[in-house]
Order: sequence, then C-alpha cells, then structure tokens
Amino acid sequence: MPEAESAQRSRRLVRALVAQGLREVVYCPGSRDAPLGYALAAAEKAGWLRVHVRIDERSAAFTALGLSRASVLADDRAPAAVVTTSGTAVANLHPAVLEADASGIPLLVLTADRPHEMWHTGANQTTLQSNIYGRAARFSATIPAEYPSDSRLTGLISRAFATASGTLTQDPGPVHLDVCFRDPLVPVDHPAPGPLPEPTGIHVSGSTAGGGRLTLPARGVVVAGDGAGLLAARLAERAGWPLLAEPTSGARLGPNAVTDYQRLLGTGLTDEIRAVLVLGHPTLSRPVSRLLTGATAEITVITDSPRWADVAGRATIMTPPEEVACPEPRDPSWLERWKDADRDGEEPTAKDRACALIWDEGCRQGVDPQTPALMIGASAVIRSFDRHAVPRARTPIAVANRGLAGIDGTVSTAVGLAAGLRRPVRVVVGDLTAAHDATGLMTGRLEDEPDLQVIVLNDSGGAIFGGLEHGSAPRPVLERFFLTPQVLDVGHLAAALGAGFSKVDVDDLPELLARPIRGRSIIEVPLPTL
Repeated sequence: MPEAESAQRSRRLVRALVAQGLREVVYCPGSRDAPLGYALAAAEKAGWLRVHVRIDERSAAFTALGLSRASVLADDRAPAAVVTTSGTAVANLHPAVLEADASGIPLLVLTADRPHEMWHTGANQTTLQSNIYGRAARFSATIPAEYPSDSRLTGLISRAFATASGTLTQDPGPVHLDVCFRDPLVPVDHPAPGPLPEPTGIHVSGSTAGGGRLTLPARGVVVAGDGAGLLAARLAERAGWPLLAEPTSGARLGPNAVTDYQRLLGTGLTDEIRAVLVLGHPTLSRPVSRLLTGATAEITVITDSPRWADVAGRATIMTPPEEVACPEPRDPSWLERWKDADRDGEEPTAKDRACALIWDEGCRQGVDPQTPALMIGASAVIRSFDRHAVPRARTPIAVANRGLAGIDGTVSTAVGLAAGLRRPVRVVVGDLTAAHDATGLMTGRLEDEPDLQVIVLNDSGGAIFGGLEHGSAPRPVLERFFLTPQVLDVGHLAAALGAGFSKVDVDDLPELLARPIRGRSIIEVPLPTL
C-alpha cells in the first residue's frame, strides 16, 4: 500500500523545521493534525526535538510562548511551535498569538486544516483558518493538500522561520502556517527519521564562524534582478563571472555585464554554470527562471531584506558577505566566451532599436541633475531593454514596477517619481500601457507641472503575446483575445491632456532624446504591428 501523502509531507515539514533550528514543540492531540503528531513522535525519539503534549489549545499556545521566551533569554531567538487540529482549536491560540505579537516574541503556529474542497461545505470541524490571526501574524501562509513535498516546501519553511526569528527584520513575532491534509491521515509504517538534518537557516554575515565568507567556483554567473544595486556588479568583477543584469537592477554596467543573456542561457554555456548568485528580484525572463529552478547549479541568494526570490525553494540565503573567496585558479576564458557569444546577437526589431537608443542616451548624459530618470513600462517594452540595452560604464536611473509586473499605473508612478526626485523623467511604454494610465498625465491647474516625457512605442496591441505560446493561436483569437488593438489617437490624447506631442520614427529618436525635457509631452513612435 503506498504511503499516505499526509504522512510524507508531515515528515518533510518536521525535517525542514528541525533544519531551521526548531527544538521545542507543544502538540495538541487531534485527528486532522495526527500526521504531524506521528512525525513529531518519530523526531523526538530520534533526539531531534522535545515535544510537550497538552489538551487545552489556549494553554498550549502560552506554553509555547514561554518556551520561546526562554529561547530569547538564552540569546537564541529560535521560535517554539504549537501544533493543533482544525476548527475552534485554531481560535484558542489567538490570545497567545496577540501576546507574542505585542511582545515581539518568536512563535510558530502550525494548524492542521481540511483540504480546500471541504471549505464552504458545512463539513465537520471546518472553518476558514487562513489569515485568521490578521495583523498579529508577521507571516501567514496556507499549504494546500496538493503542495509538493519538495524543496518548495522547505523554502516556505525557511521564510516562515526567518520571519518568526526576525533574522532579517530585527522584529520577531508569531507566524502562522495552515497545513491542509487529505485522508488518509495515518502512516502505513513508522520509519526512523534518520540522522539529524544539517542546519539550513539564513547565513548572517559575522554571526557565526565563516558566516560572512562566500566561496565561489570557477564558473558561475551573477543574476541581478530589479533593485539589486552595485554589489551585484562588484561581485561579478571580483569572481570574473558574467553579470546578467536586468535594466532596473542598478547594476547593468561595467566589463562583466552581458547584453542578451536571455539568448545565451539557451546555449551550451548554461550547462557549464556551477553556481549562481542572485541579488534583487529577477522577474523578466523565462531562461533565468529555468536557471534558478534547475537542479544543476548551486543557487545563493544574497539579501538583507525579509523578502527574497527563491521560487524553487532550493537556494542558500545569506546576507551580504564580509569576504569573498574567489576561484583559484581563475578561468579567464569563462567570461570571454560569454562576451564573444554576446556579440553574435539577433537582428533587433524597430522596438529593440528604440529601446537601445533610449538606454544609450541615458548612459551618455550621466549624473547631471537634469539627466532624465527612466521609467520603463511592463510587458514587451522592458524585455526589449533587457535584450538590447548595451551595458556601458554607467547606468541611468532606471525603475519599473516589477513587484507584480503589471501595466497599471506606470504613468502615474512616473509623475510621482518626477516630483520626488525633482528631476525630469522619461517614460517608455507600449500603447496599451499608455492607454491604461493615460489620466495619470492629467495635472490640476493649480498644481506643479512635472517635467515628464512619455514615449509611446505604438505597435497596436499587446505584442508580448506574439512571443509566448499564445502566438500560435488562430489569428482571430490571437488578435481579439490577446493583442487587443485599441482605437487610440495618441495625438488627440495628448491634446486632451494639455500635453505637447510629437510623432517620430525610430531613426529620428536621437535628436529628440538630446533635447531637455520641459513640462509634459507625449512622443509617439509608430512601429510595425504583429
């Protein structure tokens, strides 16, 4: 008889918690949390942790709080955990959760839940447990019954444990994991859990022996996502590695930066990558996503933020290192091969050329206070920048709303950017992004007018879908449901908003870009349609 998924997941979850540093658990008996009970019993027998069994959930939660307070007094700050079944048991933990929140005491709350298909059905002992503790929980997540028991589960546990401990926030407190279990809830057998898991917590520089040391192999790459900063470029140069930097990373500059790394990640060079350093929030390309979720390279995320990018849950997390041990001997051919392959790029489209010209002008103008900051729209536009904006000796101030990567509010964000920076801002968007937030360019008669130039790369619709799997859809479906071309006269739109207007071809852009930005204006660049 195959092993129950609930039992497998519980063992994996307990192992991940022990690897993070869990040593004390208060367990409340129940049916739905029974898989966790079996896993905890085996872990205690193996000497991994201590289990304290209590029948009153309210008292149990405060007992766990006391165990956590003892950890704080011992200068450990590892949270104790309280484990309950579903239903009113979950609500009985609330007083202790509130106290942990107000006192800043780490506490891990593990509640068992029914699977999603039993919610909203009147099923026994079933209520809505997700986010039940509201703002009192520093972190809250529901783990569905279908959630894979692999590195992604381990990664989620790492985030929860780090948040409870305040590792990167210095603000410890309660976290809540609501774990859904589907029948059967009893394991087929009771295997020994094996050796004590190796510690997998976040490596904080200077906190432990060797904690601030980063040792690098000869062949790796640095991935610099949105907001990565100059540390990414410095690490790439220190290691002699290629730098794969997104336009809004703040690191797309210097001798190690590669222009069209998306294309190169589809070549045999990828198979030779042994390590990847990740900084910032990389979201732009599927080749990078495949690299970070693959099983061949060792992934290290460097961050001092309580949020980090690790989709596969298999990265080592560390704060910025105090020391970098570079590969010895160096392999200078590694970077040279990437740079040589980068020179053999694809023929750019008109949109690609426009984005490259805009980027070059921003690099050329330098750090003068009147050099426009660059606000880049989502979708196909920022991907053209990513593949064709050639890294130079310096990078312009370049920003984009990459948190959730939507097209909404791009122009309005740029208006706020111009007001906050007190400098001109050049916005580069597609026609749909421009239309979506056109009213963001409106200015009250009594308000200060921003120095804002909106460049609309007009290809009549959502061209990004043509490069995705949807591009093979029947033309009528592709055009109506994905490209969605609009009836939009950009010149009339500018007039209605009281903004200046020009219409130029890509080849005429350099002359226009060299002019100072004064007041509000819209520049339309007609492009071939898909």
